[in-house]
Amino acid sequence: MKIYISVDMEGITGLVDHTHVDSSKHNYERSRMIMTDEANEVITTAFEMGAKEVIVNDSHSKMNNLLIERLHPETQLISGDVKPFSMVQGLDGTFDGAIFTGYHARAGQKGVMTHSMIFGVRNMYINDVPIGELGLNAYVAGYFGVPVIMVAGDDCAAKEAEQLIPNVTTAVVKEAISRSAAKSLTPAKAGQLLREKTAQAIKNRHLVKPLTPPERPLLSIEFTNYGEAEWAALMPGAEIIPNTTMVRFQAKDILEAYQAMLVMVELAMRTTFC
Repeated sequence: MKIYISVDMEGITGLVDHTHVDSSKHNYERSRMIMTDEANEVITTAFEMGAKEVIVNDSHSKMNNLLIERLHPETQLISGDVKPFSMVQGLDGTFDGAIFTGYHARAGQKGVMTHSMIFGVRNMYINDVPIGELGLNAYVAGYFGVPVIMVAGDDCAAKEAEQLIPNVTTAVVKEAISRSAAKSLTPAKAGQLLREKTAQAIKNRHLVKPLTPPERPLLSIEFTNYGEAEWAALMPGAEIIPNTTMVRFQAKDILEAYQAMLVMVELAMRTTFC
């Protein structure tokens, strides 16, 4: 058995605002230790359940947050930036299941630190269906025939996962009060929950089908201002929908759509707010 784990940060136990997840802020170093320990609960349980190989992908910001020296010694860690497939780098058809931990709900929805890739994205769509990081990453897994068997994060991320992926196991480590406040389990209690849910997810992995992406998906990204849309539309093949901040790109498959999304949001971040 081979398990893939993607670890984001906004959905980690006890982390509620940007001071926890921004490497320039005072709470960050403490937060990355909690993030690492939480990931390690999932990793260790996967090995205990019979996994022979566990690949972990650091999936937050510059993707160099996890402290490798605190991980299970048999873990293989993918870290750093730039990655061609970002939050799902290294995921392919050799895995028996994927687990997303520390995840959050999509932009414009209730939940702790909700967003979709960057804060300049108001909405993101595949074939006019709203989708966030969780859904896009699950589609890439589905392209390779890999089911997402578990999602851990706040209650809003869990709800989003359950709507997308029938029979997925979810682990709720905190409940959103607002976008920057939550009622959270302690790390010790969250660790116990994650161990139980990981074991359950692996045991029941045969009940979860891969999330099959549409053929020739149409990617649409609505930005918060026109300048962001202008930058994103510089990517060959992309176009701004007239009188909107929506940029569209017709992709040949979900892998091309995913990489187009990465390029468009990176370009959009070049906008100066003045």
